[in-house]
Amino acid sequence: MTQYWQQLMSEAQRIRRQLHSQPELGWQEVSTAKTIRQQLDKLSIPWSACAKTGTLARLNPDGKGEHLALRGDIDALPILEQTDKPWQSSQPGCMHACGHDGHTAALLASAAWLKRVEARLPGPVTLIFQPAEEGGHGAREMINDGALEGVSRIYGWHNWPAIEFGKLLCPDGIVMCGNGTFEIELHGVGGHASQPELCRDPVLAASAVVQALQQIVSRRLAPQQATVVSVTSINAPSAATVIPAKATIGGSIRVSDEIARDQVNQLIQSISSQVSASYGVECEVNIFPRYHVTINHAEPAAAMRSAWAQLYGTDALDSLSRVPIMASEDFSYYLREIPGAFALIGADDGNAHHHPCHSPYYDFNDRLLEPVTRLYSQLVGAPLPD
Repeated sequence: MTQYWQQLMSEAQRIRRQLHSQPELGWQEVSTAKTIRQQLDKLSIPWSACAKTGTLARLNPDGKGEHLALRGDIDALPILEQTDKPWQSSQPGCMHACGHDGHTAALLASAAWLKRVEARLPGPVTLIFQPAEEGGHGAREMINDGALEGVSRIYGWHNWPAIEFGKLLCPDGIVMCGNGTFEIELHGVGGHASQPELCRDPVLAASAVVQALQQIVSRRLAPQQATVVSVTSINAPSAATVIPAKATIGGSIRVSDEIARDQVNQLIQSISSQVSASYGVECEVNIFPRYHVTINHAEPAAAMRSAWAQLYGTDALDSLSRVPIMASEDFSYYLREIPGAFALIGADDGNAHHHPCHSPYYDFNDRLLEPVTRLYSQLVGAPLPD
């Protein structure tokens, strides 16, 4: 049994690095889905396609115990990798910069182990290989296509380089924030740079709008509210001697509840309009809601913490990180449907695994594959190797 487990972990690392070298963006994960399904076929685990490139695998379908689901996301990001690893992305401008390759490999390793001990599982287990987490609402589409049918509880996780290796953060209640994006178009009057008095400069107005938006959190919201407003781009293409007629501002928000979302959205709208008007520039604001707040259910969260503590001791529970984490997750869709919990597990082992998610220098820490496979097995009541 121990030898099989060691082989399983070696294979999980191989698959992880293979997936890393062949990343695919959300809703384009055709090759990734093929690899997942081939691995499930090798294990004689029945599977079905779900939401195009998603895959559902079923174990112990006739079990009498609670039906649990385990989730891994499979998509990559439009980032040019700069890690210089032997398994670096072979797709220029596309990279597994968030560790979904590792999440997938850990779920496949869990699939292999659970299949080996399937007769001893107390209840049915559904494995959810989900596409399009990075802004593509993949969880929503998986749910719409029946991913949670019959499932009573769900668990998920994310590697987190900002946390010490092996520490698990899984609070009751909010674990990650909701998010949204915005685009502000400023329409002025363009003209010659030598005659600004004949123009209505959208670049100048955009600069003022950016300054005003950055004061929403510090001056318009209570300090106790976990909120971020980030302007991430200003686009006003022009020649050096031309004042353009249009400028566009883009940005992102993170909020801890729907009340804060409504407040922030209203303030972005009113501030942008009023500041633009003071410069004689018209303004159009478009706000795009994305993911809900990720809110753990208390009992599943306690079960996740308990399982981790049984495996690695109470010192392996993260008591220092502040929640909510300001990043967002579409796992929130699952938690709005059924009870479940989502954990962040530390990846920083002092060996160059401190680079944050979405960095071109990021690489998943393969040392996480074994502890997460043990965690998932423990959660569904499977026996563990010595």
